[in-house]
Amino acid sequence: MNLDAVDLALLEAMNTYPGAGALELSRHAKVARATVTARLKKMEDAGVIAGYAPRIDLAAAGFGVQAFVTLEIAQGALDRVTAELEAIPGVLEAFATTGSGDVLCRIAAASHEDLQATLLQLNRAGIANRSTSVMVLSVVVPLRSMPLMRTLEAAHRTKAPAYRRSSDDGGSSKQAFTE
Repeated sequence: MNLDAVDLALLEAMNTYPGAGALELSRHAKVARATVTARLKKMEDAGVIAGYAPRIDLAAAGFGVQAFVTLEIAQGALDRVTAELEAIPGVLEAFATTGSGDVLCRIAAASHEDLQATLLQLNRAGIANRSTSVMVLSVVVPLRSMPLMRTLEAAHRTKAPAYRRSSDDGGSSKQAFTE
């Protein structure tokens, strides 16, 4: 899907005001509410918007211990590994990778003891020939997507309606649209 300036403005507004409804998003993105509804539906259908779940701070919820675990698995065993990993609640996400390891998992636990129990559960499942764990000390850059999405703005800047252009891209700095 090719995102235009209106789509990007909506994504930015949704990121800045995560609980906002269509009317509030329309005010922030400076487009009509019907446009918001249609654009959100289009982005949902295309899979650009993958969900509306709350962003949970795992440490605040009691799961302050995290680790990245690299698994070396048998060739052709990815489906079995996927099923086993999905059955372990502490596995937050897992990625098939290139390099010395085959699967990279992010795991969270309430304590070091719980993390060890999860790692032992992985070993007992027999899905990995070898595993390597790296403990997370702190989050340096939290999960984000908007900085990357903003790189699309330059390609779409001149397509924005006049009321959306800022003075730095050749348009008027006035905000002419209101709802």
